[in-house]
Amino acid sequence: MSDGPLIVQSDKTILLEVDHPLSTEARHAIAAFAELERAPEHVHTYRITPLGLWNARAAGLDAEQVLNTLLTYSRFPVPHPLLIDIEETMSRYGRLRLEKDPVHGLVLRSEDFPVLEEVHRAKKIAPMLGPRIDPQTTVVHSSQRGALKQALLKIGWPAEDRAGYVDGTPHPIALEERGWTLRPYQRVAAENFWAGGSGVVVLPCGAGKTLVGAAAMAQSSTTALILVTNTVSARQWRDELLKRTTLTEDEIGEYSGAVKEVRPVTIATYQVLTSKRGGLYPHLELLDANDWGLIIYDEVHLLPAPIFRMTADLQARRRLGLTATLVREDGREGEVFSLIGPKRYDAPWKDIEAQGYIAPADCVEVRVDLPRDERMAYAMAEEADKYRLCAASETKTAVVEKLVARHADEQLLVIGQFLDQLAEIGERIGAPVITGATSVKERQRLFDAFRAGEEKRLVVSKVANFSIDLPEASVAIQVSGSFGSRQEEAQRLGRLLRPKSDGRAARFYALVARDTLDQDFAAKRQRFLAEQGYAYRILDANDVPSTGSGD
Repeated sequence: MSDGPLIVQSDKTILLEVDHPLSTEARHAIAAFAELERAPEHVHTYRITPLGLWNARAAGLDAEQVLNTLLTYSRFPVPHPLLIDIEETMSRYGRLRLEKDPVHGLVLRSEDFPVLEEVHRAKKIAPMLGPRIDPQTTVVHSSQRGALKQALLKIGWPAEDRAGYVDGTPHPIALEERGWTLRPYQRVAAENFWAGGSGVVVLPCGAGKTLVGAAAMAQSSTTALILVTNTVSARQWRDELLKRTTLTEDEIGEYSGAVKEVRPVTIATYQVLTSKRGGLYPHLELLDANDWGLIIYDEVHLLPAPIFRMTADLQARRRLGLTATLVREDGREGEVFSLIGPKRYDAPWKDIEAQGYIAPADCVEVRVDLPRDERMAYAMAEEADKYRLCAASETKTAVVEKLVARHADEQLLVIGQFLDQLAEIGERIGAPVITGATSVKERQRLFDAFRAGEEKRLVVSKVANFSIDLPEASVAIQVSGSFGSRQEEAQRLGRLLRPKSDGRAARFYALVARDTLDQDFAAKRQRFLAEQGYAYRILDANDVPSTGSGD
């Protein structure tokens, strides 16, 4: 027993004392296998889950290391049944293995006969299996590789996929490291991915996930399909690949709403791939129409359900998922684990910040009071209307004006959810508004003007949450969001984290209506960032000064 920062409990929760001198060290250690659930001021609550333990196991952590972490940092003795449970849960990963057999093709193998017998008798799994070759080996229908991994995860026996990958069509790709070089963590991330064959790399926004993708493409030197969130992101990927690799414009195709080019490296948007016609997805065949050697899923935490379904059939292709957070609000992290692959690399945001590769950030929650008439309207509203009423309060617009005046010399974004609210703010502060209705050409023009300093302020809807590179932005004001979305909060802060030339910190303001659903959702939204070590200061709207840049 020691005076550690953790209290480990038998219900698989871990309490972390935030003010303890070893709290940062302990938080980094447990983040590899535990998920943050609540993050109030002084004590954070984490939960140990099977998926977290299996991700840790796939990333190379064994049960002994996990147990040692808990024993080292726990203030009180760790419950013995919990230690046994962790060890047994982690031992389940890899007890079943998918392998290639020279005679029978794809097989499921286990030295644990009862486990294989249990799997054979599971009603949903049996149809995916062929004949039993011997007590330890069963033939698997090759088309069922992905579906089988999904089903095995659901019954608590995650399979380790050692069946290998097709090479794909060769296509020479090399990095051109002229005037730049891969950062150490980018190199390790790419190497870890390649060693595992498929899986997910988690890096903070602004830490260069695209370069990890480029390094994987160079390692593969085959045709590649890159799936991205929108057309603006597709063009940013193309520009980055032209700058950082030997690829030429003729070798990179765009497959979006506007253009349908299939080339050795094809960049496609999720939106066009999941567009329906006559109840079918006519463009999904692109995923399997070519002999791709590598498929990259950008912002893998946003993967739509139809892409998941198609990915189940692509298990023979190397797959790389890139994201700043594996949090999915739909709870489908298990699908990412089984179909894209386990987490291969995960860098804590504060570690990358400490190395100087992303900017430090000051997070401020500004609380506003609803005026009496708005409070009455909120109190009397139907549940479905309450969030919009408080999140889009008129009171926030006046606070935005004060903050814009305060940061008049800085590149600033106002980000929100409700279009009428954004339109009014844009008019009041004299800034262009970018929404889903803004054409791709106009979006690019405004983003370019912002990068060049010709536009100092932009008002943006959720279309700018992901994959938009605006390194000059140093201040963001969030006026409303997608309810309690943790990944959206992370992505919005991420718009600011490109390092600033003068080394200054970014400033992220979240405007929150006091004593409403807005405040409840804000607490949920902040959970992921709290896990990464960011703390929100709370400031009353009346205390926001109109001028000056410091508090």
